[in-house]
Amino acid sequence: MKKAVIKVGGKQYTVAEKETLRVDLLPEGTKDLALDALLVIDGDKTTVGTPTVKGVKVSAKVVEEKVAGEKLRVIRYKSKKRVHKEIGHRQKYSVIEIVSIK
Repeated sequence: MKKAVIKVGGKQYTVAEKETLRVDLLPEGTKDLALDALLVIDGDKTTVGTPTVKGVKVSAKVVEEKVAGEKLRVIRYKSKKRVHKEIGHRQKYSVIEIVSIK
Protein backbone atom coordinates (compact mmCIF):
# COMPACT_ATOMS: atom_id res chain seq x y z
CA MET A 1 0.00 0.00 0.00
CA LYS A 2 1.35 3.37 -1.03
CA LYS A 3 1.40 6.25 1.46
CA ALA A 4 2.51 9.85 1.09
CA VAL A 5 3.11 12.91 3.21
CA ILE A 6 1.42 16.04 1.84
CA LYS A 7 1.23 19.66 2.95
CA VAL A 8 -2.14 21.45 3.03
CA GLY A 9 -2.69 24.79 4.73
CA GLY A 10 0.71 24.82 6.43
CA LYS A 11 0.21 21.40 8.04
CA GLN A 12 1.57 18.02 7.00
CA TYR A 13 -0.57 14.88 6.78
CA THR A 14 0.22 11.21 6.11
CA VAL A 15 -2.33 9.91 3.60
CA ALA A 16 -3.19 6.77 1.65
CA GLU A 17 -5.54 6.22 -1.30
CA LYS A 18 -9.32 6.19 -0.62
CA GLU A 19 -8.77 7.98 2.69
CA THR A 20 -10.81 10.96 3.90
CA LEU A 21 -9.12 13.79 5.71
CA ARG A 22 -10.29 16.91 7.56
CA VAL A 23 -8.11 19.94 6.69
CA ASP A 24 -8.36 23.67 7.31
CA LEU A 25 -11.03 25.45 5.27
CA LEU A 26 -10.09 25.70 1.59
CA PRO A 27 -11.16 28.60 -0.67
CA GLU A 28 -14.74 28.36 -1.94
CA GLY A 29 -15.18 26.72 -5.33
CA THR A 30 -12.26 24.34 -4.88
CA LYS A 31 -13.31 20.91 -6.22
CA ASP A 32 -10.11 19.05 -7.17
CA LEU A 33 -6.62 19.33 -5.70
CA ALA A 34 -3.26 18.30 -7.13
CA LEU A 35 -0.73 18.18 -4.30
CA ASP A 36 3.00 17.54 -4.24
CA ALA A 37 4.31 14.70 -2.09
CA LEU A 38 7.02 15.49 0.45
CA LEU A 39 7.68 11.80 1.19
CA VAL A 40 6.46 8.54 -0.40
CA ILE A 41 6.32 5.13 1.30
CA ASP A 42 5.81 2.16 -1.05
CA GLY A 43 6.15 -1.08 0.91
CA ASP A 44 9.75 -1.17 2.19
CA LYS A 45 10.93 1.59 -0.13
CA THR A 46 10.88 5.17 1.18
CA THR A 47 11.59 8.19 -1.01
CA VAL A 48 12.27 11.57 0.59
CA GLY A 49 11.86 14.72 -1.48
CA THR A 50 14.08 17.79 -1.56
CA PRO A 51 11.62 19.49 -0.87
CA THR A 52 9.16 17.40 -2.95
CA VAL A 53 9.44 14.01 -4.63
CA LYS A 54 9.77 14.53 -8.40
CA GLY A 55 7.14 12.89 -10.57
CA VAL A 56 4.74 12.10 -7.71
CA LYS A 57 1.38 13.87 -7.49
CA VAL A 58 -1.40 13.26 -4.99
CA SER A 59 -4.85 14.02 -6.39
CA ALA A 60 -7.75 14.73 -4.06
CA LYS A 61 -11.33 15.95 -4.30
CA VAL A 62 -13.33 18.05 -1.86
CA VAL A 63 -16.20 16.04 -0.36
CA GLU A 64 -17.64 18.62 2.08
CA GLU A 65 -17.04 22.29 2.82
CA LYS A 66 -17.54 24.33 5.98
CA VAL A 67 -17.79 21.41 8.38
CA ALA A 68 -17.78 22.73 11.94
CA GLY A 69 -15.38 21.18 14.41
CA GLU A 70 -15.94 20.68 18.10
CA LYS A 71 -16.69 23.71 20.23
CA LEU A 72 -13.89 25.17 22.33
CA ARG A 73 -14.63 27.23 25.42
CA VAL A 74 -12.23 30.04 26.29
CA ILE A 75 -12.59 31.56 29.76
CA ARG A 76 -10.98 34.73 31.13
CA TYR A 77 -11.21 35.12 34.87
CA LYS A 78 -9.78 37.51 37.45
CA SER A 79 -10.08 36.41 41.03
CA LYS A 80 -11.57 38.69 43.68
CA LYS A 81 -12.65 41.22 41.01
CA ARG A 82 -15.95 39.66 39.86
CA VAL A 83 -14.65 39.72 36.30
CA HIS A 84 -15.14 36.75 34.01
CA LYS A 85 -15.82 36.28 30.32
CA GLU A 86 -16.59 33.11 28.38
CA ILE A 87 -16.21 32.82 24.60
CA GLY A 88 -17.00 29.85 22.36
CA HIS A 89 -15.27 29.01 19.07
CA ARG A 90 -15.92 26.39 16.36
CA GLN A 91 -13.27 26.02 13.65
CA LYS A 92 -14.48 25.39 10.08
CA TYR A 93 -12.93 22.54 8.06
CA SER A 94 -13.05 21.04 4.58
CA VAL A 95 -13.24 17.25 4.14
CA ILE A 96 -11.15 15.89 1.26
CA GLU A 97 -10.82 12.38 -0.16
CA ILE A 98 -7.52 11.14 -1.57
CA VAL A 99 -8.22 9.78 -5.05
CA SER A 100 -4.79 8.58 -6.12
CA ILE A 101 -1.05 8.76 -5.52
CA LYS A 102 0.80 8.67 -8.84
